[in-house]
Amino acid sequence: MSKKAAVPTTGAEDRVVLFQEKSIRRVWQNKEWWFAVTDVVAALTDSQDARQYIKKMRSRDPQLDANWGTTCTPLPLLAPDGKVRATNCANTEGIFRIIQSIPSPKAEPFKRWLAQVGYERVKEIEDPELASARARELYEAKSYPKDWIEKRMRAIAIRGALTDEWKARGVAEGREYSILTAEIARATFGVTPGDHKKLKGLAQAKTANLRDHMTDLELIFTMLGEAGTTEIAKRKDAQGFDDNHQAAKEGGTVAGNARKELEARTGVPVVSRQNYLASSEATSAEIGVTLFVETQTDALTPSVAEKPKTRKRVAAKTAKAIADLRSKKK
Repeated sequence: MSKKAAVPTTGAEDRVVLFQEKSIRRVWQNKEWWFAVTDVVAALTDSQDARQYIKKMRSRDPQLDANWGTTCTPLPLLAPDGKVRATNCANTEGIFRIIQSIPSPKAEPFKRWLAQVGYERVKEIEDPELASARARELYEAKSYPKDWIEKRMRAIAIRGALTDEWKARGVAEGREYSILTAEIARATFGVTPGDHKKLKGLAQAKTANLRDHMTDLELIFTMLGEAGTTEIAKRKDAQGFDDNHQAAKEGGTVAGNARKELEARTGVPVVSRQNYLASSEATSAEIGVTLFVETQTDALTPSVAEKPKTRKRVAAKTAKAIADLRSKKK
C-alpha cells in the first residue's frame, strides 16, 4: 500500500459517514474508500482515547503490529479543529484485519455496514445518476428549495467538467486546483472565496462548503465563470498551470462583467449576506436533521437498493414535522 498522501477529491458530504450515530472520516484513494482507523476504533469500542486503545491492541496482537505499516496508510483528512492532517487510514481489507483484534459486539454489524458503503460508491461510479440522486436527497433533507437544488446539481456537473478539463490539460490536483478556483471566484464576484465566506458568517465553519450557502444568483454566476473557463481552455488549448491560470482569469472576468451589468441595472449587489444556514443554531439543527434521516434510513432499510426510497420518505416526513412545529410557533 502506497504511503503517498493524496488530497481528498470527493465532495465534503462524502468525507464523513455514520455508523450507529458515530462519525467515521473517509477518503477516496486508488478507486476505493480508506477509513480513519481512530474513528473506526472509537465507533466499535466507545473508547474515550482511541489512540491509546490502538497501542494496547497492537501490543496484544504482534502479527497486526508487525504489519501495521502495510495495513495503514497516512492520508490527509480533516481533523476536528478544521485543519487537514495526515491520518492513519485503512481500506476495507485493512479494516477487516483490525476488527479481528477488537472484541466488540458491534463487529459483525460494522462489517456489513463497511461492505455496504463500499458497494454504494462502486455503484455510483458505474452509474453517476445514483450519486446525483443521493446528493439531491441530502439537500432535500436539509430543507433546501427544489429550484435551488436543481441549480446546485447543475453547478456540480459544470464543476466536474471543469476539473476533468484541468486534469486532461496537466493541472495538478490539490493546490493548483484551489488557486485556479479562487482566481475564477475573485474575477466573478470581486471578492476572494475567504472574504465571501466571512460575509456569510462562515469564517469559523472551516468545513462549510461556500456553494451550499449561495443564493440562486451567486450559483448562476459561479456556473457562468466555471463554464466560461472550460470553454476558453478548450478553445485556446491551454496546457499546464500557467495557460489554465490565464483561462481562469478570462472565464471569471466574463462572469464578473455580467454580474456588474446586472448590478448596474438592478442597483442590488449579487454577492449577498443571505445564507441558508445563517446561525450556529441553524447549523446544529441541520446536522441533527441529517443525522436523524441517515440513522433512520439505516435502521429501516437493510437493502442497499431500497435505501434511496426510504431516505426520501424519511426526509419528507421529517421536513413536514419541522414545518408543522414552525407553524405552531407562529
